[in-house]
Amino acid sequence: MTQEHMQEASPQREAFVLLKEKEYTLSTAESLTCGMIAEKLGSVPGISAVYAGGFVTYCDREKNSMLGVRKETLSAHGAISMETAEEMCRCCSGKAGTDCAVSATGNAGPDAQEGKAVGLVYIGVCIHGKTSVREYHFEGNREEIREQASDAALRDLCERLVEE
Repeated sequence: MTQEHMQEASPQREAFVLLKEKEYTLSTAESLTCGMIAEKLGSVPGISAVYAGGFVTYCDREKNSMLGVRKETLSAHGAISMETAEEMCRCCSGKAGTDCAVSATGNAGPDAQEGKAVGLVYIGVCIHGKTSVREYHFEGNREEIREQASDAALRDLCERLVEE
C-alpha cells in the first residue's frame, strides 16, 4: 500500500491491510472508547481474517479480572495512566493469543476523574510483546473525545506496523 493511498484510507482499513500483509492478528482492550475501536474495525469487510475480538473494561475491577491489569498498578497510577494502558494492551494480547493489541484508557468527560483532565487519553500498542504508549490531550465533547481516541489508537497501530 503506497504512502499516498494509506493517507486516503480510513485508519481501520489501513490497519486491516497492514495486518493482513504481515499475517498478524489483533485484539483490543478498551475503556473510555467502550467498544468504538472494535466497532470501527467491524466496519471493514473481511476483518475477521485478522481481528480476534476485544475486551471492554470500563471499570477497574474488570481491567483486573478480565485482562489481568494488576491491582497495584491501578491503585498506584489509576486507570487513566500510561502504566495501565501498557498493561491493558500487553495483557490483552496474551489473553486473546494475538500478535498485536491496542488499548485505550482516559477521560472523555464531562468532569475530571482521578484528578486528571477531560481529554487526557493513553493509547497502548503491543506487537509481539513490545509495547509503546502515547499520551494525548483531546478537546471536544464526550463523543468527540471518544472518536478522536479511537482513530488515534488505529493510527498508532498502523504506524507501529509500518515500523515493524
